[in-house]
Amino acid sequence: MNIIYLISDTFRYDNLFQRASMPVNTPNLDAFSEKAASVENVYASSFPTIPHRTDLTTARTGWPWYPWQPLANSSNNHTPSLLKAHNYVSQLICDCPHLFKAGFQGGFDAAYQLRGQEGDMPFLRMNYPIRKTVPLEKTRPEPAPFKADCLADLHSWTNRHWRSEKDRFARRTAATAVEWLEENYLYDPFFLWVDLFDPHEPWDPPEYMVRKYDPDYNGTPMIHPNYGRADDYTDAELTNLRAHYCAEAELVDRGIGRMLEKIEDLGLDRNSVIVFTSDHGMSLGEHNRTGKTNINPGDERSWPIYPEVAHIPLMIAAPNVKGGHSIQHLALPEDILPTVAELAGLNIKPQDAVHGVSLASQLQEKSNEETREVVVTGNFLNKDRENIPDTATVPVVYTAEWAYVPFRPDGSAELYYLPADPLAEKDVAEENKEILHDMHQKFMNYLDELEAPEETKARFSG
Repeated sequence: MNIIYLISDTFRYDNLFQRASMPVNTPNLDAFSEKAASVENVYASSFPTIPHRTDLTTARTGWPWYPWQPLANSSNNHTPSLLKAHNYVSQLICDCPHLFKAGFQGGFDAAYQLRGQEGDMPFLRMNYPIRKTVPLEKTRPEPAPFKADCLADLHSWTNRHWRSEKDRFARRTAATAVEWLEENYLYDPFFLWVDLFDPHEPWDPPEYMVRKYDPDYNGTPMIHPNYGRADDYTDAELTNLRAHYCAEAELVDRGIGRMLEKIEDLGLDRNSVIVFTSDHGMSLGEHNRTGKTNINPGDERSWPIYPEVAHIPLMIAAPNVKGGHSIQHLALPEDILPTVAELAGLNIKPQDAVHGVSLASQLQEKSNEETREVVVTGNFLNKDRENIPDTATVPVVYTAEWAYVPFRPDGSAELYYLPADPLAEKDVAEENKEILHDMHQKFMNYLDELEAPEETKARFSG
């Protein structure tokens, strides 16, 4: 059975089904949910981009051990390599600029990258000036590479200030994948991993798409978050920032829709396991934040990985999975490989032990057994507890009901009741001390079961 991964970067869980406060138009993914089974309580494990994909391809949880680093430094497991023993040919198609730098193309029989995302500069255009696209106080503050003042300016210059929709990355990457499917659909089995960096910022959808979400804005387009305080923006600017994100997410839906249409045209839906997921989301004003992490000198807060960032979509379609239903089980990206392997009837033999568990029986409605009591979205913190910055991105512990922030530089903790507060905006820690204690114990048990390093456990034990 073929295996197809469709991965979108920075795609929020609530983009789908018009759940968000500014609903995103995602008709293709909404329609795909009728052919797939959805896992509703999936959270990012290791954060962000490369740590997530390392968990995904190795079926191992990485954040307690290591930071963003090359794949080869993290594990001997890699999905395309594991599938070779079952006669799979494998192809990576991506516009995510980080995958090749981290060595993800290794193990694939073929790998193709579309260049130019987020500061990736494949081709100089020195005859043209680098224009300012957004005021520096409204965007990511760290210096951009080369001769631009910020990443948004460099991205626009590198890609020549596109005007038409067909030039955008989501459309181009999808078109490349469609061509690949037409050229390879007769071979069985194959593994295709399509990785779209959008809707990662900078957001450069056509402005006519942005106006569908924000028709009356007349100011400078807000195309890149400041990775800091949301109240650094006016209300109108913040609405326009969200509108740019929504328009780019809609472009992703169109690209994925084109790939799903071709999969169906070629009859591949009858002999393929098809996965759609994301690595994480993005704060767009929630918790008075825009971005994913705090890299803004004007913001002194730590940044827990709240649900708008941690909660991610997961849909899996397969001939042996009934479409149109959802399961509520807690899950992590490292569960995807064991699940897909079981659905495809494969007995994979990883070199390193896996932390992921299969949800195949739950997706096939053969079992309702819970596979996890708790999941954690975390990123690697330096080993010296005394030198963890006040602005650190800190883990959040999730159950079906609760979100718990176990570590803050000032020693405090947070607790949120998710059924009534899905974006974790009302802290109820003070009136729920017993639950706070129970969640902390669940977290420590989780680290024990992972056999996490002692220094990681010590960091959260006090």
